[in-house]
Amino acid sequence: MLGLIGKKVGMTQVFDAQGKLIPVTVIKVEDNVVIANRTDDKNGYSAAVVATGEIKKSQTTKPYAGQFKDVCEPKKVVMEMRDFDNEVNVGDKLGVDLFKEVTYVDVTGVSKGKGYQGGMKRYGFGGGRKTHGSKFHRDLGGTAMSSTPAHTFKGHKMAGHMGNEQVTVQNLKLVAVDSEMQVLMVKGAIPGPTDSTVVVKKAVKK
Repeated sequence: MLGLIGKKVGMTQVFDAQGKLIPVTVIKVEDNVVIANRTDDKNGYSAAVVATGEIKKSQTTKPYAGQFKDVCEPKKVVMEMRDFDNEVNVGDKLGVDLFKEVTYVDVTGVSKGKGYQGGMKRYGFGGGRKTHGSKFHRDLGGTAMSSTPAHTFKGHKMAGHMGNEQVTVQNLKLVAVDSEMQVLMVKGAIPGPTDSTVVVKKAVKK
């Protein structure tokens, strides 16, 4: 599977060949350096270990910096790309050209955190009547059994922490690949705030 680590720059609009306006998310891809290869013989699985992003030497420990020895300067983000389609060697630098022949991608990122929210915002509950005297407008409603066992079952949808979790959006159309600026333009929205780290992979369902 082809994959790259990038940074969400923001959203803009582009025109396609038919003059149609398309909303796109711009993903900046700095050099993804291959720092190691995992093999079936040695590790039991196949993967390419890719690193990107600048980090100060003062912010790295010796064990962390050791994995970059004789390859490159320490990088901020390190990730394994399982079953990488292309043959790559340690020290290779990967860029957006990897996706020249790709039409659809899956994008993984950490969604925006929205703090502690009630059931209506978190799960879209309908709530109660809006009429005067109802006393049940945005409340959660019943959560436990009225008979034995009288407890709340695990996984019941209730108020709680919303967002700030890993999300993958699948089958997004890759509108443009700019080799000069090293950016990918993907149709639609992707998870996470501006400047957050995302992983772009070739779509598994297309």
